[in-house]
Amino acid sequence: MTIEQLRKDMIAAAKAKDKPRKDAISAMIGTVKKIAIDEGKRDEIPEELVDRGILKEQRAAKESLDTCPKERTDLIGQYTIRYNIISEYAPKMMSAEEIRTYLEEHAKEVLATKNKGQIMKTVMPMLKGKADGKTISSVVASLIS
Repeated sequence: MTIEQLRKDMIAAAKAKDKPRKDAISAMIGTVKKIAIDEGKRDEIPEELVDRGILKEQRAAKESLDTCPKERTDLIGQYTIRYNIISEYAPKMMSAEEIRTYLEEHAKEVLATKNKGQIMKTVMPMLKGKADGKTISSVVASLIS
């Protein structure tokens, strides 16, 4: 996903008067821009950075949904719509089986150490933005046990 595509989609949502979609996309753009500025890539924003920003917004939306009181059905509805919109843009995450296959192919030496901390330190940068950290951790735990 590119920042330009997000901008085009936000403009289209604004023209269609789709406020929830416009607001969700606007939040994603804001997060991406903040990350880009923090990393000194303000002018040329790479797709990897855009994906990270989208995933960060997705986690925030999921957290809002999870922590919302059950009796606040109005908020739950808003948070669900926001989460679903952001999920449309989020990059596809690797499944546990895909992670297992990837690690068995690309991290044989480090898996042989059976040191979970060292393994995680090595494989997290390899799979950053491609897989969920909790899923990676559970796969690593099953591989070394």
